[in-house]
Amino acid sequence: MHNKELGCCIAHEIAALGGVIGLIGRDINKLERVQAEILHDGGIAEVWSCDIRDEAGVTDTVAAAITYFGRIDGLVNCAGGQFPSPLCDISLNGWNAVVANNMTGTFLFSREVYRQSMERFGGAIVNIGADHDPAMPGMGHNGAARAGQENFTATASVEWAQAGVRVNHVTPGFIATSGLDTYPDSAAVYLLSPMAAYITGATVRVDGGLHNNIGGFSELPDHDNAPSGRASIGRSHRAVLAEQYKTPSS
Repeated sequence: MHNKELGCCIAHEIAALGGVIGLIGRDINKLERVQAEILHDGGIAEVWSCDIRDEAGVTDTVAAAITYFGRIDGLVNCAGGQFPSPLCDISLNGWNAVVANNMTGTFLFSREVYRQSMERFGGAIVNIGADHDPAMPGMGHNGAARAGQENFTATASVEWAQAGVRVNHVTPGFIATSGLDTYPDSAAVYLLSPMAAYITGATVRVDGGLHNNIGGFSELPDHDNAPSGRASIGRSHRAVLAEQYKTPSS
């Protein structure tokens, strides 16, 4: 699943739990589509169009969100954009574009949310990355950016702890495009919540143990023996939420 789809599912999850959502990205049409879904399901959401790589735009967008909401309690950085290529064929522009989107954008939004809100009120930041360890052959620009993003998370968790700000990192595996239905809960939502009050600077893998078999020496067969939870494959994330939180899904 693409990080933007993960962001959509996380937004729906938070809204279903009563959170007020700010949706930010470059494509206003996509943002408004998700906003309409959240509003239809009884939630509250506002949208802002912003290029996360543009410092002035990020600063202004965070200020606008704070003017609208009063303060920002949680931030999820989930932008993702890359292309497959061996290192020798990556142009400088291509390298810079991926690093700016997958690492610098995380830094800019986190810094501005901290400066403008969380330094005073505290809060939680969750950065959605990718499994770059031990290496990412064929996509080295993304691996470098995600490694930097994870290290930024660890550093920010120390520097901003005195303000009551927690910063954590989630590494998703290959998640089915049917949504987060293959997982019982959203790690990002948990890390934003008070239940994770003693967790900061951590990297949480949500990949079904894929990383532990990264060498591919053992082929693991599929199975249908997972315990039944609130989610099941083939059902939309909104349908699952509608059932759990008693909201309409269509």
